[in-house]
Amino acid sequence: MQSVPMTEHHPLLVIVGPTAVGKTEIAVKLAREFNGEIISADSRQVYRYMNIGTAKPTAREQEAAQHHLIDILNPDEELSLAQFQELAYRAINSISGRGHLPILVGGTGQYVRAVVEGWGIPEVPPQSQLRVDLEAFAESYGATALHARLAQLDPEAATAIDWRNIRRVVRAIEVCVVSGRPISKLQQRNPPPYRILILGLTRNRDELYRRLDERIEYMIETGLVRETQSLLDQGYTFRLASMSTLGYPEVGAYLRGEFAREEMVAAIKGGTRRFVRHQYNWFQLDDTNIRWFNLSQENYDGLACLVHKWLAASS
Repeated sequence: MQSVPMTEHHPLLVIVGPTAVGKTEIAVKLAREFNGEIISADSRQVYRYMNIGTAKPTAREQEAAQHHLIDILNPDEELSLAQFQELAYRAINSISGRGHLPILVGGTGQYVRAVVEGWGIPEVPPQSQLRVDLEAFAESYGATALHARLAQLDPEAATAIDWRNIRRVVRAIEVCVVSGRPISKLQQRNPPPYRILILGLTRNRDELYRRLDERIEYMIETGLVRETQSLLDQGYTFRLASMSTLGYPEVGAYLRGEFAREEMVAAIKGGTRRFVRHQYNWFQLDDTNIRWFNLSQENYDGLACLVHKWLAASS
C-alpha cells in the first residue's frame, strides 16, 4: 500500500471512551469552538444504511461539524485496518492543510491505536478459503481451540488477542500462514509526527449503564427493527461482518420468532455492557497517555480549557 506523507508537527486531538459516554456531543462542541473537523474511528459507522444500530451522528450533528469516514462503504464491503489507517492519515493531513483542527473520535480501540501509534500492518491480502476453513474449525471445535492454534504459531499475538474475537484470531493465523512470520513481529510501530492530545471520556458506571439502556430503548423506538429488515430486504445477510454489529443479530432473532421483544432488548443491553467492558481494556483508566474526564463529575468547560492551553502551548 502506498505510504501517506505525514504533516509534521500539526496538532491531532483524539477523543476516546466507551459507547454512549457522550463522545459525539463533546467532539461537535470542540469542533465548533476550535475550528475542527471530526474523523470517525468507528468500525461500524463506515457503513451506509446502518444509522440507528451504529448510533451514527445525526444529520444535525453532521451539519454542525464536518465529519469524515462515515458512510463510505456498503454493508457487503470490507475495510481493512491498513485501509482505515491510510484514509485516516489522509484526512488528518487534509484537515491540517486547511488550517483546521483534526479530531479523531471513536470507540474502536484498534482503529484509534493504529493511527495514534503508527502500527505497521502486514500487507497480507485476505485468503478466502483459509478463512472459511478456520471459521469452520472454530465452529466445529470451539473458539478456544482456534485460539490454541494461534498460540502455537504466535504466542505473543495469542496473549494480546481475546479468544472470543474469532475474526482477529483468524486474521492473525492467516498472516502467519501466508507470510511465514508471526503477526506480532510484523506489527512494528512508527508513531506519526503529530502533536497528539488524547482525551478520555468516562462516567460513573451506574450512570453509563443507564445511558446505554436509554440509548437502546431509543434505538428500538426510532426504528432499529425496520432498519434491520430493510438491510435484509436489500440482500445483506448476517454472515457479513457489518451485520454482526450489536443489535442487528438480536433483532434478526426477533424477526425469526426466536426472541420475544423483551428478550431482544435484554440481549442487546447485555451485549452492549460486555462490549463497554471490552472498550475499557483498549482505553484503560490508568493509562498516563490519556487525559481522562469523568463527565459525571466534570463539565465541558474543563475539557475546552485543556484543549485551549494545549493548542496555545504548541502554536
